Amino acid sequence: MESQSPTAEMPHRDAIVRLGETSAGQADLLGGKALRLGEMIDAGLPVPPAFCVTTDLFRRFLEETGLSARIAGAERRIVRELITSTPVPDAIAEAIRGAYRDLGSPCVAVRSSASSEDSAAQSFAGQHDTLLNLTGEQAVLEAVRACWASLWSDRAGYYRDGGEGDTALPGLMAVVVQEMVQPDVSGVLFTVDPVGGRPNRLVVESCYGLGEGLVSGRVTSDFFVVDASTLDVVEQLVNFKVTRYQAAGPGRVDLVKVPTDLRNLPSLTSDQLRELADTALRVRKHYESEQDIEWAIRDGELYLLQTRPITTNPTGTAPASPYTTEQPDDVRQGTLWSRMDIGEIFVGLMTPLGLSFARHHQEFTHGACMQACGVRDLGDWTRYMGYLQGHVYLNVSYTAHLLAQNPPTKNQDDFTNRFVSEDADTTGYVNPFGDYPGGLQSLRSALFWIRTTIRELRTMKRRAEVMTDARLREFERTRDLDVTRLTLRELGFELERYIVNYHEMHVGYLPYYMNAFGAYELMTELCAKWLGEDGTNLQNRLKMDMSGLRTVMSAQEIHGLAQAAKRLPQARRIIEETPLAEVSEVLRADPEGRRFWNQSMEPFLLINGVRGSQEMELTRPRWADDQSYIFQMIRRYLADDVATDGILQFVDRKHTSEETTRLLSGLPRSKRAVLERVIRLYVTCSELREVARMAMTTSLWQMRKIIYETGRRLQEQGLLHSVDEVAYLEFQDIRRYLRGDASAREAFSRERIDEAQRVHEYRKRVPEPPMTFVGEYDITRDLKVTADDSGLNGLGTSPGQIVGRARIIEDLVWQADEFQVGEILVTRYTDASWTPLFAMAGGVVTDIGSMLSHSSIVAREFGVPSVVNTKNATQRIVTGDLIRVDGDTGVVEILETSA
Repeated sequence: MESQSPTAEMPHRDAIVRLGETSAGQADLLGGKALRLGEMIDAGLPVPPAFCVTTDLFRRFLEETGLSARIAGAERRIVRELITSTPVPDAIAEAIRGAYRDLGSPCVAVRSSASSEDSAAQSFAGQHDTLLNLTGEQAVLEAVRACWASLWSDRAGYYRDGGEGDTALPGLMAVVVQEMVQPDVSGVLFTVDPVGGRPNRLVVESCYGLGEGLVSGRVTSDFFVVDASTLDVVEQLVNFKVTRYQAAGPGRVDLVKVPTDLRNLPSLTSDQLRELADTALRVRKHYESEQDIEWAIRDGELYLLQTRPITTNPTGTAPASPYTTEQPDDVRQGTLWSRMDIGEIFVGLMTPLGLSFARHHQEFTHGACMQACGVRDLGDWTRYMGYLQGHVYLNVSYTAHLLAQNPPTKNQDDFTNRFVSEDADTTGYVNPFGDYPGGLQSLRSALFWIRTTIRELRTMKRRAEVMTDARLREFERTRDLDVTRLTLRELGFELERYIVNYHEMHVGYLPYYMNAFGAYELMTELCAKWLGEDGTNLQNRLKMDMSGLRTVMSAQEIHGLAQAAKRLPQARRIIEETPLAEVSEVLRADPEGRRFWNQSMEPFLLINGVRGSQEMELTRPRWADDQSYIFQMIRRYLADDVATDGILQFVDRKHTSEETTRLLSGLPRSKRAVLERVIRLYVTCSELREVARMAMTTSLWQMRKIIYETGRRLQEQGLLHSVDEVAYLEFQDIRRYLRGDASAREAFSRERIDEAQRVHEYRKRVPEPPMTFVGEYDITRDLKVTADDSGLNGLGTSPGQIVGRARIIEDLVWQADEFQVGEILVTRYTDASWTPLFAMAGGVVTDIGSMLSHSSIVAREFGVPSVVNTKNATQRIVTGDLIRVDGDTGVVEILETSA
């Protein structure tokens, strides 16, 4: 490099290296990351230009400032403060500035490159700082100093010494200053299947914009598998992509929307994948080991940003069983698994934390719930549920076997058929657990069921009232509790209290669900038996007064918030014009906004604050935690008065249609009375189920607060990189830690956290496993999505036909403002939190779902045709397609594709 001033005045330029000019044998000077970048440049690979502030310059900084002596034995926090607050000596600073000028003074990424980082045996990914999108000499200088200080970050310390707090100098830090690529597409490539371990396969994950979206898990990505011999794409999963990260200012990146015309398209072409795969094979050959490669494409040109060794062994791809314990071969191969209605509880892909909580539920709560529903013999709890590809399954075979001890469910076929979708080939299926034993054991079970059912019918309304009172008290108590002031032991006491509360509330909730389920089944049977062909699907056409459903009422109440905002112009302006993440704070800082908050938002959150998507997933924020979706829906209701009219129509309409009246009037009085009584039971249990569910979800919100406060403290200690990494912890480990039974180091291994994240990220990339299957399942067999112009078949859950334009919705908060009145909502699945959008929809289509899910019930109540369990509607339908939804037959047709 050329000096900007005489060499005598630039004594430190020798300690800065232009990568690609000299790399070999300089591991101690360059650190792991810089060394590998330099090696790739030397090998002729496409790496953006960069220079390295070597470890030698860092050593000179410590010596010239006198910090070498001052940091000896000091705590990590003190060392970081000393480094970031001590001015860089002029000569060292000018050397860095000069190297930046030689690079052309571009926008750069500044990355740590510790001497121990990314060796052939260990990947140190994410332990030290990286700062993106920086411009200017001073910004670069400050970023270099921040990277130096990150050598003493708590997270790096935990990674090195497990939290022992070793204060010895932990090696030296080099820093890479690299020209910043503002990519159109970026991602990662693994030269070996990182989880499946399939040979000769390169796995690519790509997203629009910066790769920060993949790292943080905040954006949806596409998934490709390339044959390493032919470079052909052999498998792909092209997802609907709503958001991307892009540079937004010095040191800042923002989440923004992907243009609508790109969302359904593959983020990489086959030619780009071929070039990427060919380049990756060159990297693997150069290092003679499997590699994890970060890459970016800008204006069609490929850049490699980083490579590191893959240091973990893949697990293999043998067909998997949801069983978590050893089972006889006939049981393992013959069990029927389904998530059709357990999805009412554990919805969609769950995080490792969510899965571990599901296992807690299986062991300590599920059996008590069955007992509350009248099951005397609870059997073996390890067989209740199973887990596959991050999803929770009900063991239908074992559940049917246990339920056969009760008179109404003695015939196992009635229960089994409810959980069988067309995914499963049940030809020749025989329950491997057989029939439930008869004799005295069966008689005792029958008497137990009778006593339990009579007691339930007598007490169910009163129990719902008690649960409502309890949940309101619990919400207010927890909302006012400052968890940051609690000791670790006190946090543990609170968590255990909430676990007990969850147990009681869930046991109180499930009988309503099961009785609603039973009434619905009986209603279906009676309609078919007494009304013949006229009774087909009548159970879905019966217009019943279910306006008291808490789920339905939440849409009305958001409509009420919109009406209240209309009466307060300044509050309305804040809601409509302020970024969603800031609305709550800005409202409360404004006199009129505070009035809206106190008079309208606070009462709304008291009733609805524990709602959220995937309510059983402890990592999901609730409306009390994040009001972005609420304000997005208020905006939509303010913008579309027609839509808000629709919210109220279902309250005023007659709940018994002329068709229903005609059909029922043709029955003998005794039969009509029986059917009307069954309908009333179904309506009552459905409404009480909603009330009880709110009590149960309150306890989940309570547990979430404690878990995230624990995560905040673990982040402060350096064990977690961010609070969101609680998603990769085990529920029981958190309990052990808070009880004082284990230290942080004993309870939370960084290696286990990294492995849990790696597996979860892989699960996010592959398709949903089937709703139902028998025995074992190969999780990779359905990766390749093929084009098919035929219609989609699913379950018709709300009657009627509608023709309209489709709107793919992946993210409620980001896309609620795009949804237009009368469009057909197409998404992977819905839950109670989607209800406010139903008021605007012309129809609903989902990839997964069941007849008695919240979305199906709400769609029927709004009179919106609905088809669920289509499996891949979101893969086959594009926003703007003209489609026909037949809620009677369960068929969805694509009539006209979007331009």
